[in-house]
Amino acid sequence: MYTLNCRGKLFVLHEPVVMGILNITPDSFYSGSRAENTPDLIARVEKMLYDGAAFIDIGGQSTRPGSERISAGEEAARVLPAIEQIMKALPDTLISIDTYHAYVARQAIEAGASVVNDIGGGWYDKDMLETVAKYKVPYICMHNNTSLANMHDKPRYSNITLEVIDYFIERIDAGKAAGIMDVIIDPGFGFSKNAADNFTLLKHLRELKMLQKPLLAGLSRKSTVYKTLNISVDDALNGSTVLHTLALQNGANIIRTHDVKAAKEAIILCGKVEESQ
Repeated sequence: MYTLNCRGKLFVLHEPVVMGILNITPDSFYSGSRAENTPDLIARVEKMLYDGAAFIDIGGQSTRPGSERISAGEEAARVLPAIEQIMKALPDTLISIDTYHAYVARQAIEAGASVVNDIGGGWYDKDMLETVAKYKVPYICMHNNTSLANMHDKPRYSNITLEVIDYFIERIDAGKAAGIMDVIIDPGFGFSKNAADNFTLLKHLRELKMLQKPLLAGLSRKSTVYKTLNISVDDALNGSTVLHTLALQNGANIIRTHDVKAAKEAIILCGKVEESQ
């Protein structure tokens, strides 16, 4: 069991939970996750919460291969109105801000976000760790050992599981030195890894539990699913659910997904198996 201090709200992570993805972008790789700052936004968040999402992860910049980088100011202009709308309509919602910009993280927290989700692991913006520590919010630290410009390069690993663990040992220590209280680790499926790397990491995911931190798995509709199965991203729900199930069996505490209902059902059924005699 883990506890997370989400801006004064104590969240007890005693069983796996779902983090629903909401992209305020025109170019995220899965069109079903894209949202605009319209009245429909609240309805979409309400649906995810109803389906069982514990967190809503809001991002304003696509990080798919080939996507265009935008400035921190433009990213903030996309996400802040969405966060403000949600906080006004659904004030108890736990929002995670998906950004590698410390400026966006700061603005989002002040608007109501409770968690920072950083694909850069604190490397892409030197002020990120200090910003998270200042606001005392949980920090999702993702493994990604390439530069911002080359985040989808695929370096070779001699032992990917060991190298990911070593990365997190260093990053957890860096976060602790900065003053971050709650760290969630994300192995970064799809970032600086090929499909074989992703499958190997998933198979050995439980080994990351030695770090004694909550473990987030982000596998939803990624190319490891749809390219392996030779299908479209729109048809990748079933494959995503299979990998989510494997992640849960291997110790995942948070499933970050485009499809909340399916992930919640996987959690319930895996839980029943775990409880059985």
